[in-house]
Amino acid sequence: MNVNIRQLKIFEATARLGRLTLAAADQSISQSAASQALKELQGALGYPLFNRVGRELVITQAGRQVLPQISQILQLVDGLRSPDPAALSGTLRVTASVTIACYLLPRLLAEFGRRHPAVEPALAIANTSEVLAQLERGQAHVGLIEGPALHQRLQVRPWREDHLEVFCHPEHPLARRGRLDIAQIAEQRWVLREPGSGTRAIFDAAVQQLGAQLKLALELNRQEAIKQSVKAGLGIGCLSQLAIAEEVAAGELVILQTPMNLRRRLSLVTQPRELSSTLGQAFSDFLGAAEPTPPGA
Repeated sequence: MNVNIRQLKIFEATARLGRLTLAAADQSISQSAASQALKELQGALGYPLFNRVGRELVITQAGRQVLPQISQILQLVDGLRSPDPAALSGTLRVTASVTIACYLLPRLLAEFGRRHPAVEPALAIANTSEVLAQLERGQAHVGLIEGPALHQRLQVRPWREDHLEVFCHPEHPLARRGRLDIAQIAEQRWVLREPGSGTRAIFDAAVQQLGAQLKLALELNRQEAIKQSVKAGLGIGCLSQLAIAEEVAAGELVILQTPMNLRRRLSLVTQPRELSSTLGQAFSDFLGAAEPTPPGA
């Protein structure tokens, strides 16, 4: 079997990006050269790695099975840049839900980078469903999600605890009282995250548990947009305590106590250990040992 590193890099880039044109640009070669490299690799292996669906190349089951092994090979090749065989190197691809990516991961990636200077972090922000999809497609080493999830091929493990808070503008009629009951939950206009996000999944489950009905004012996929909308008086919101800690401390937002169960578990998503890359496993172990960051810290 005659396989070279360039072919493996083109395969990994195509699996990660979904299009041969993007993979070719990623590897700084022409599209025709990338196409030829992928064709030669499939010929050498004796089975197809992708199926074409429209303009995208969708990885086959066989391709998905060998992708972790090929990623490990490429990581070992990158490791030749350092004479220390224990040193980690290469691009660490992490995909995470919005709250985790904004309020927890920057400090953790910085600390991991100080321990492993040859590692280059690449962070993608997506909602829970897309994080799982990226891990399944082999586009990331590690995923971190805010909502409950089950997956047949990925490992979803508890990581940390979080709590959602309902909040309003300081001049809102509910602000002085500081709480709302089930009847008031149905009366308020709500500014919420979009369906598919972990935050929205927890909120919807809590509302259903109470048997309440909602009046939706806005559904937004950006936390800052939700906070600004609440500040403008468009309704009341619900986000992680991590996302509103600074505004609450500054008196710009007021937390409302509710009868809803808004506790949630943040989860770590990886490939099974036997398929995980050395770099992905090292970062997963680091995340498991890292101390939690208090809200507002």
